[in-house]
Amino acid sequence: MLRLRLGFVVIAMVLSVFGARLVQLQGIDPKAYAKMAAAEGVVEVVLPAERGDILDRNGVPLADSVAGKMVVADPKMTHDDANDLARLLATELGVDYFSTLEKLREDDSRFEYVARRVPSTQATDVVAQVDALGFKGITTREDPVRDYPADEVAANVLGFMGTDEALGGFERTFDAHLAGTDGHARYTEGRGYRVPLGENSTIGAVDGSPLRTTIDRDLQWFSEKVLQETLDSYRAGSGAVVVLDTRTGETLALADGPTFDPNHPLDFPKDDLGSRALNEPYEPGSVQKVLTVASLIDAGKVTARTKIKVPPSLDRQDRSIGDWFPHGDIKLTLAGVIAKSSNIGTVLAADAFTPPQLTDYLEQFGLGARTDVGVRGETRGILTSGGAMTSQTKDRVAFGQSLSVNTLQMAAAVNTIANGGVRIDPSLVRGRAVTDDGTEVGTDTATERRVVSEKAAHQTMLMMERVVDDEVGVAPAAQVPGYRVAGKTGTAQRVDPECGCYDGSNSVSFAGFAPADDPRFTVYVVVHDPKVDGGGGSIGGPAFSRIMGYALGRYRVPPTGTRPSRLPVEW
Repeated sequence: MLRLRLGFVVIAMVLSVFGARLVQLQGIDPKAYAKMAAAEGVVEVVLPAERGDILDRNGVPLADSVAGKMVVADPKMTHDDANDLARLLATELGVDYFSTLEKLREDDSRFEYVARRVPSTQATDVVAQVDALGFKGITTREDPVRDYPADEVAANVLGFMGTDEALGGFERTFDAHLAGTDGHARYTEGRGYRVPLGENSTIGAVDGSPLRTTIDRDLQWFSEKVLQETLDSYRAGSGAVVVLDTRTGETLALADGPTFDPNHPLDFPKDDLGSRALNEPYEPGSVQKVLTVASLIDAGKVTARTKIKVPPSLDRQDRSIGDWFPHGDIKLTLAGVIAKSSNIGTVLAADAFTPPQLTDYLEQFGLGARTDVGVRGETRGILTSGGAMTSQTKDRVAFGQSLSVNTLQMAAAVNTIANGGVRIDPSLVRGRAVTDDGTEVGTDTATERRVVSEKAAHQTMLMMERVVDDEVGVAPAAQVPGYRVAGKTGTAQRVDPECGCYDGSNSVSFAGFAPADDPRFTVYVVVHDPKVDGGGGSIGGPAFSRIMGYALGRYRVPPTGTRPSRLPVEW
């Protein structure tokens, strides 16, 4: 009994000591202890938001975030070994030695970034080396790394990331949409541990939103492959390919060449990091002729069977207009003018228009205005207003010179003919998204307008079929076996932007759609500065055929089973 009483007394005494200490901590002088804790050091940590994925039309990631680490330092623990640590970290992480040394010696901080968005394996290896050498104060925290799983596929549209900022393409244009909001943690730390009664607050990160594009990753990959093979075969400087869904205007592929790998952008020339398809203007050449003749037919000035006597050359103002092929006086229908790609015949047909009449139509086709699909730096091209256009300029514009376009802009114009005369805005984003300048873009914002009548578009289509005809056309290599194809070649002189003069090189192209009588896709291939002789039919035509054939097969589009146009080309 006595032992039991003594036990209760001992327990009471111990509890009294704990109680007194608790009262002291919580009631008598809590501010003093909090002040002592704060003196140990308040640490502020960023809790990174995970960046939203950029997806293709089927939800396949084109850009996503993978596990990564930030390497951080506690200067109170690294101060004495700062020289050796800075040397090691600079070697292993590629960071600047002097700025790292300064961070490791920071007197008033318990938390400094050494490197952000480091691959997890690399960051873990570095910390292991630090620990093995007996150094303290270097740790890691979660920090997602941007990754492009398909490497160069769609790189010129996607853009790329720097360490802490978006540096191009959709990554930059839709940065606010993708980035999310970083969170923050603030706590008191002493001797490497959190102080229980110190400051302790956390605001969680809000991850970014995904962005779904209209791009079909597999079709994009194939288009890039065919484009690069074409550039290599003809030793060309650059090129671009656009594949549009004829009915919706959605861009299924927007390929640039040369391209780059956004996982390693610094390994590539600066000129290859943007989208030439949208940022570099060029003269479209004879592809433009189909817009001219569609406009003339719509205005009731001509028909596909209009007879035109085409002389060997045509003297206009201070210069003579010629054709790409030598000939004497020939008698062509308007269909023949398109099939043979006669500059002279096109100019003679366009005499039925005044400059303002031609310009008004071309503006309705979308020339001279940006497509505004969400790519920064897009050129609007050059189209002289009707009031300022001379008759001499009108002659050249009619067959595709003295104006400039970008690749997507011209593809959308040709797609207007494929779509029965109705132009639909091209789009690169599915749904609706807001760019960094507040512009709403996407399929939900696309508008439509009728440019030419359905009859005019149909007659133009029939003329374009003759372009790929084995007997009369200039581009039989653009045929797709089993399908009716409507198309048009283009060859134009290139302008040197420094002198504003032609530099002696050419751009060649082929634009078309299939099946011609029930169009599903519009494909436009442009090749700049080929070093091997050839035109739009021989260089662009085979590339068009391969890409169109792949698209038709991928989407299981059956042939229509009808016979192609047999419009007369001569009279």
